[in-house]
Amino acid sequence: MPQRPANRVAALLAGTLVAGCLAWPIMAQTDATADPASDVQLRPSLPLEPAQDSAAPEAGAEPVDDPATLVDETADPAANNAADLAEVEATLSLSRERIDALKAEIAAMEGDRTQQNAALIAAAQRVKLAEIEVADVEQRISDLIVRELEVRGRLDGADTEIANVLAALERISLNPPPALIVDPGDALGSARGAMLIAAILPQLRQRADAVAADLQALTEIKQAALAEEETLKANHEVLEEEQLRIATLIAARKVGIDQMSVELQAEEAEAIALAERASTLRELIGALSERAAAGATAAPTTADPDLPQLSPEAIELAFADAARTQPAVPFPLARGYLVPPANGVTVVDFGANDGRGGISQGQSVVTRADAQVLAPADGWVLYKGPYLNYGQIVILNAGSGYTALLAGLGAITAEIGQFVQMGEPLGTMGSRTIGRTVGTKAGNDQPTLYIELRENNEPFDPAGWWARQEQTG
Repeated sequence: MPQRPANRVAALLAGTLVAGCLAWPIMAQTDATADPASDVQLRPSLPLEPAQDSAAPEAGAEPVDDPATLVDETADPAANNAADLAEVEATLSLSRERIDALKAEIAAMEGDRTQQNAALIAAAQRVKLAEIEVADVEQRISDLIVRELEVRGRLDGADTEIANVLAALERISLNPPPALIVDPGDALGSARGAMLIAAILPQLRQRADAVAADLQALTEIKQAALAEEETLKANHEVLEEEQLRIATLIAARKVGIDQMSVELQAEEAEAIALAERASTLRELIGALSERAAAGATAAPTTADPDLPQLSPEAIELAFADAARTQPAVPFPLARGYLVPPANGVTVVDFGANDGRGGISQGQSVVTRADAQVLAPADGWVLYKGPYLNYGQIVILNAGSGYTALLAGLGAITAEIGQFVQMGEPLGTMGSRTIGRTVGTKAGNDQPTLYIELRENNEPFDPAGWWARQEQTG
C-alpha cells in the first residue's frame, strides 16, 4: 500500500536522524582493539600534575632517607658510578645502539674537563628547553580535554531533544493526517499535519547542523591531540637522552675527582660536622664561609670596592669560557645574568608571607616532578645534603661575600668542594615536596624549590638578578 506524503516525510526525517545518531558514536569512538593513541577520548601520555604522595612530610619534619637510594661511600667510587649509570639506563626507553653511541661520544672526551664542562652545560640547557616545551604541551592537552568535555556535553544534551522529535514523528506515522486527495472533508487535519511538519523541519535541520559541527569539532580535537602527543613523545625522548648524557658526563668527571679525593673527603667531613652543629641556616652559612675564608675553598669572600667595569659583551664572553675554575666575573657584575635554577612557577616571593607566620627570605618555586636543578651562578659547593627541615640542600660560595642556597631537592649530583659553573646540573627535584611545605593554593604536595641569595650572610631579594627565561615556539 503506498505511503501517504506525511508518512514519507516522517520516515525520511526519522531515517536521517537515526543514521546521524548511529554515525555519532562511530565517529566519536574507535574500535576497542585500535591503537589507544587514536581514541578521541584524550588520554595524555603523562599525568598533568606531579605524582601525589600522601606520605609527604609535614612542615618542620626532617626527611627520612630511603635506604634503597643510599650509596655506600666506602665502596669503590668507580663501582658506585657504574651502579648509578646502570640505574639511570634501566629507566630509559632508548635503544641499546643510542646508549652505546652516547657513551662513545663521552668517552672521546676523557680527561678533557673543558669539553666535558661545555657538553654538560649544553645538555642541561637542552633539558631546560625540553621541560618548558613539555609543560606547554601538557597545558595545551589539558585545554583540549576541556574542549572535548564541552563538545561531548552538548552532544549528550542533544540526545534528549532528538529523541523527543523522533517520538513526535513516530506518533505522526502511527496516526497520520488524512490525505487530502482521498478525503477532501479532512482538509483541516491535513493542514494541521502539514503545519506540524513545517514547524519541526527547521528545528531538525538546525539540530542536525549543530550535531554535525560538534562531530567535526571532535575530529579536529582528536587530530590536534595526536599532534600534541607526538610533540610530547619527542620531548620526552630528548629528556631521556640528555638525562643519560648528563649522568654519564658526571660519572666521567667523578673519575678525575676521585683520584684526588682525600682532600675533598676531609673537606666534606668537616662540612657535615658543621651542619650537624649549626641550628640555623645563618649559623651554618656563617661557619661554612669562615672555613672558606680560612683557605679550605679558594674563593674571595669580601666584596671588592673597585669592581672592574665590563661591557655586557665582555661578561657574556667570560661566562662562555668552559675552562674556568674561578667565577667568570665578580658576583655583583652577574646581576641580570644568573640562571634560574629550575623551571616552574614562583609561588612565594622574597619578603612575602611564608605561610608559617614569618617573612620569606627567598623565593619558592613549584616545579615539575623530577625537574632538573642548575647552578644559578659560578661557585664552590660549600655543603650538600640534608639539613634540618629543608630537605636536601646545596650551598654555593659565589665569591665576593655572596652565597646561594637551594633547598628541597630530591637528589644532588655535585660534591662538596667542587667548583661548578653557572648552568651546570646540581641535581633533581623529587616527585613531591621534600622538606618544608609551601602554604599556597598550588598544593603542598608539589615539588618546591626554595632559593635564597645572601651577601655577607644577609638574605637579599633575588628579583632582577635572573637572566630572562628562554621561550620556545
